[in-house]
Amino acid sequence: MTLESAVVGGGTVSDFHLSGLKKCPATNLVAICDVDESRARTKATEYDISAYADFEGMLAREDLDWIHLCTPVQTHLDLARMAIEDGIAVQIEKPVTTSVAEAEELEKLAREHDVPVSVVHNHNFDPAVRKASKLIDAGAIGDVRSVDLLYSGETYPDDVRRGAWAFDLPGGEFEEGLPHPIYLVLKLGGYPVDAASIQSQTERTREYEQGFDYDSAGFQYTSESGVLCSGTILASDVPHKAVRVHGERGSLDIDIVSQSVTVLDKDYEASPKARAQTNIDHVLGRVQGTVENVVAVARRALDDDWTAERDLDSHYYQIDADARAIIRGEPMPVPVEEGTWTMRIVESVRAAAVQPIDDGQIRVNTDSA
Repeated sequence: MTLESAVVGGGTVSDFHLSGLKKCPATNLVAICDVDESRARTKATEYDISAYADFEGMLAREDLDWIHLCTPVQTHLDLARMAIEDGIAVQIEKPVTTSVAEAEELEKLAREHDVPVSVVHNHNFDPAVRKASKLIDAGAIGDVRSVDLLYSGETYPDDVRRGAWAFDLPGGEFEEGLPHPIYLVLKLGGYPVDAASIQSQTERTREYEQGFDYDSAGFQYTSESGVLCSGTILASDVPHKAVRVHGERGSLDIDIVSQSVTVLDKDYEASPKARAQTNIDHVLGRVQGTVENVVAVARRALDDDWTAERDLDSHYYQIDADARAIIRGEPMPVPVEEGTWTMRIVESVRAAAVQPIDDGQIRVNTDSA
């Protein structure tokens, strides 16, 4: 069985979906829809598929099994609702919706109509994150006790990346990128005990003509299984994206930029030699990650098949995993619930950017000092 598939929205991120659906053996890409008819036709010509400028018209004319929503977040709920009510599975680009209330409504729709819905949290499928998850599941560091993330190199709020719609968000383009680091912590540490347990802080280090509220954020919570989780996200021109997972018997250092994982499972304070070993283990972890990446790239060059491409591209990996889950009737690899929890943390960050002062007025947190 292959899934008759279509992409809605022909913007920046759509090519990941169009090319992935075109190549994936479990899918058959048949159409694209965009309100800009010229853009839809251009993409349709490139991928040899049908073009539509009217979403409802596409639903009426095409016999679809799966729709990928790559439209501005403000449209996600309404478009998803129409597809779900037609019994069509949906994959939605992050952020899943504009608010927690909308995300909860989306969850309810999917549940009531028994339709598979997933959110694009593609970095959960990065090679390093997949490797770290396997090590954790295998008990390499024992029971997880904490997850700490540092994610610098996010876009500044006024960077032009996704389109004007991102400027309607309180944090602009910076907020549009927030889901990535947030869902990585949710993936590795688990969901919060409840929404009230989420604590957030923000700063704004620059002045923006558009009046954006923040360009730096931190959050923390305790997970349902008692894991202490935290994340620091900074707009910056220099990317440094790392996660440390602490367990009862050791730690994992996950470097998102180099796609390497280092296992730290010794008593590095036992002696001068042991202390030196920590540097050796970090170097070996980077070298091993580099070698694995080089081998994967070489494999793709020599054997240009779907598996080789999928293993290197996190978007492709999620497309493949989602498609197989739909065909087999299995739970979606990234459920809407994960998108909802992501939005709960985003809303906590938004709330932290607006602070009360003594006279009862509201001020935006603007000073970095």
